[in-house]
Amino acid sequence: MGSDTFWVAVAFVIFMGILAKAGAFSGILAKLDARGDRIRQDLEEARRLKEEAQKLVAEYKRRQREAEAEAEAIISTAKVEAERLASEAKQKLEDLIVRRTKLAEQKIAQAEAQALADVKAAAADAAVKAAEVLLAANVVGDTADRILASAVSEVKSKLN
Repeated sequence: MGSDTFWVAVAFVIFMGILAKAGAFSGILAKLDARGDRIRQDLEEARRLKEEAQKLVAEYKRRQREAEAEAEAIISTAKVEAERLASEAKQKLEDLIVRRTKLAEQKIAQAEAQALADVKAAAADAAVKAAEVLLAANVVGDTADRILASAVSEVKSKLN
């Protein structure tokens, strides 16, 4: 059994020697080198693609942050504008209320003045009527004083 193993080993060495002389090892080595180069190139390409992908991801994240910041700025501006418009509308409403109040007060003052003028006119009419009654009756003495007192009290009641 030992000699069989020996002869197999010798045959193997001879076979390897023949392959070495025939250049089979150099072809296999060349193919392995070519394959190694291809794998190295593929690894370099993968590394380059990975770097590009990382750059794109970083760029998109930056753009996203910028878009979010711009959206926040727009929202902030809109809030400020809404507050300004609300304040402006409130001020305009207050001004309108003040103007309407003044107008109502003016109308009330005019109505009071008109009522006072009407009362004065009625009092003047009553005084004229009393004078006419006195003159028409041509009354003298106590009767004239009584008629005059009643006319004065009538005028007073109309004024109040």
